[in-house]
Amino acid sequence: MYNQRSFGIVRVRGLIFLIGMMLLLLSLPHGAIMASSGYRDLIPLQPMIDRSAPGEVIELASGRYSGPVTIDKNITMQGDPTVIVVNAEATSTIMIRSDGVKLSGFTIEHDTNGQTAAIQVEGKNSEITDLHIQTQGYGMIIRNSSHATIQRNNITWVGSDSASSGQKGNGIDLYNSHDSYIEANEIIGMRDGIYLENSRKSTVQNNRLLHTRYGIHCMYIDGSSVMDNTGEENMTGAMIMGVKNTVISGNSFRKQSTNVHSQGILLYDVHQSSIHNNVVEGNRVGMNISESSGNEIRGNAVLRNFIGIQLVLAEANKFTRNQFVSNVIEASALDSPNNVLMENYWDSFQGLDLNQDGISEMSYAINPFYEQLVSRNSAYQLFFQSPGMVFLSDLFTEGREQWTTDKSPRMSMDIEYDLNMSAERVAGSKMVWMVGLVLLGMATFIIIYMGVLRK
Repeated sequence: MYNQRSFGIVRVRGLIFLIGMMLLLLSLPHGAIMASSGYRDLIPLQPMIDRSAPGEVIELASGRYSGPVTIDKNITMQGDPTVIVVNAEATSTIMIRSDGVKLSGFTIEHDTNGQTAAIQVEGKNSEITDLHIQTQGYGMIIRNSSHATIQRNNITWVGSDSASSGQKGNGIDLYNSHDSYIEANEIIGMRDGIYLENSRKSTVQNNRLLHTRYGIHCMYIDGSSVMDNTGEENMTGAMIMGVKNTVISGNSFRKQSTNVHSQGILLYDVHQSSIHNNVVEGNRVGMNISESSGNEIRGNAVLRNFIGIQLVLAEANKFTRNQFVSNVIEASALDSPNNVLMENYWDSFQGLDLNQDGISEMSYAINPFYEQLVSRNSAYQLFFQSPGMVFLSDLFTEGREQWTTDKSPRMSMDIEYDLNMSAERVAGSKMVWMVGLVLLGMATFIIIYMGVLRK
């Protein structure tokens, strides 16, 4: 009797213990359970690196490898996306401390935040290509380096969806790193997509930047180029600050409008640079040019923004053959003297072309009425383009001789822009027409066929 009772008590206690363990597991966050299982049975990666000889190529087989690791010799490490290097320690997943290191093809899961990155480079002549980086910190940190090549990588934020931009890291972060080549990377959800500071002669080209604070953020760089990049739904497409002798060309920044400070391209303290053939479309401010001088701003398409171009304390810049189309406010200028505007197209301007040369004999002056009004009370933005506001702006002529003026505005858009639609948009337009014609033909045939049957 006693033994049976003791056995029953043990069973009850065992059952209570199992229930308690189940409740404990259920109370753990899903990510913690996944993390505990995700870090089991990892293949040690550091010993493979330590055993390699300088110049050797390490071909990683499919599997999950443990980080963090340090590379202190010029090796090549490559794999395919099924090769996954994981790290949850508070340090960078792959630390490169040698010149001439090459990484290619595999996946990195950097599951820790703070000032750490999936890859940190402190050597020269590194090549980082075709990686898939999922990070809760930074994507890449490049420090005191030169001649880094960073191509065709995918960098995605996988931390909390509610994290603010200040809690995130940058996608590609360069400091004091010169002659770098950053091309064809896709960066999603990071603080800044590509951040360059105190770096000379770098090229940022053909990258795609989505859902960041600043898609491209340049500070104190010289002799560099930012070309053919695309950005959508960032707070600002490109933030260019403290820059000289730099080319900003062929970029497309659309739909930067979710923040009161959103803009396609912001130039702040930029000098002796060329900003040409960019498209800024559907932003709160298309181009914001502040405290900048001596720049050539040419051939840009400024389309469907709330404010097309905004000049604040900008002087001695040259604006030629830009096109301002369907903006709520085409331009505003405040304390911006001695800028030269020539042959720009303003779609709301009613000019007069007597000699049929495509240039108006009447000038176009940028009325500062809206800028001054908003600076006093931002709520007046609600009434922009209302008949009463347009009437008041036409009456405002105070200091007209000081207004920024295009003395030779174009009467029509450049044909180049009409042909400057992206290949996808052109293809899509042709497809819509083709489908429409097919459907119209089918409908016509059915109508005729049904009519014949009824007869």
